[in-house]
Amino acid sequence: MSELSSNVDKFRLLGGWVEQPDDLQPELGDDINADVIIVGAGFAGLSTALELTALGASVVVLEQAFAGFGASGRNAGYLAGSMGVEFELFHKRLGVEQASKVVSFYDEGVAYVERRLGELAIDCDYLPSGVIRAVIHPSQEKRLRHSMALGQELGSVTRFVDRDEMRARGIPPAFLFGCIQHGGTLDPGKYVMGLRRAALQAGVRLFEQTRLLSYSDGPTITCRTRKGSANAPVMVLATNAYTPQLGLLRDKVTPLRVSAIETQPLSAAQLQSLGWQGREGIVTPHWTMESHRLTARNTLLITTKQLGYAYGSQTPNEPDRAAYAALRQALDDRFPSLRDVAIDKCWSGYISLAYDALPVVGETGPHSNIYYTAGCSGHGVGTQSLIGFLLAERIGGIEQPLLTALRHKTPSTLPEPLQWCAVKAALAGVNLLDNALNRRARAS
Repeated sequence: MSELSSNVDKFRLLGGWVEQPDDLQPELGDDINADVIIVGAGFAGLSTALELTALGASVVVLEQAFAGFGASGRNAGYLAGSMGVEFELFHKRLGVEQASKVVSFYDEGVAYVERRLGELAIDCDYLPSGVIRAVIHPSQEKRLRHSMALGQELGSVTRFVDRDEMRARGIPPAFLFGCIQHGGTLDPGKYVMGLRRAALQAGVRLFEQTRLLSYSDGPTITCRTRKGSANAPVMVLATNAYTPQLGLLRDKVTPLRVSAIETQPLSAAQLQSLGWQGREGIVTPHWTMESHRLTARNTLLITTKQLGYAYGSQTPNEPDRAAYAALRQALDDRFPSLRDVAIDKCWSGYISLAYDALPVVGETGPHSNIYYTAGCSGHGVGTQSLIGFLLAERIGGIEQPLLTALRHKTPSTLPEPLQWCAVKAALAGVNLLDNALNRRARAS
């Protein structure tokens, strides 16, 4: 753990999957017009741009850094459906019928991305091995089975994986049993860069290093940047955790910092010591989950484990040493044969979470021509990609049933400093519960 505390050079401002592209697109330097302006070039923004362009729209995308710089290039790379979604938070709130449609939305996100990888010829090391939600202590079984049963009632397709199957699959023995769902793992950097390439080839006008400074409401929306402006009758804010800083959704979503550590490439002997021949993605049913996966470059990636919140819904791009230390501890606990492996890099980024853990999608403004998507709650690869199709259809005049299912009244967040106090207290509470569980697992 001291290694992570002392070696600041292991922290990457860009995350672990992306580098600034060689063909970085120029900053917007003129006054231009389009049919639709999209702010944010991650999974949601680029997918929306591609789908709108296919409908014949003229699309401009404004990105403050470069495509994939934000959450899309920092996540763990799980293409997972509804497994792990907090069903308990919304099934009574929405009712069984609408909640079932929300579950369908999560699961359709997997099918959508799998289809688009083929259509757009994106090679992102996708491994459709499935994702396993696996317990590390018998006391987690009750919660796992309850969540699984409730999900199945709502249409989530999962099945239980007992100890014998876990061992037959070569899953490391720290993971006792669990449930599995379709999907798999991919390289999110290669995926988002594949979307970027496809968007540029399709004629999307992408302006990188172009921060949105302000925008005006009206039948025509004007987006002002440092050197120019863009005008269009429709705008899409695909800025997720960064949206509150633009003056929107501060009362709906909370940005939370998630972190990751990645080992140096494992040797053939180290890989053999693990087993894990199927390389299934593994997440745990902790209150703040752990995720564990092998990458195509034969590194081990551990993510989440400990969340952070910055006062005022800010998103500072800075290291979280406490989170990296907790992740290192998780690595040592779950993979004792790798206790001597070095950490190659670590990074942090931001997801956005609504109080009911549901997506936040809709439109606003006096003319209802400003669309937004946020609240991915850590499920962004599939959901935020699919949102692109749903928003494009809506802008084109068709409201798909899956989009209708997402429409609901999002609980209001608290004003500061109450928000800071409440989030910090909640995070401290779940850390205590998870730490106690981890101590029991070490002792068993």
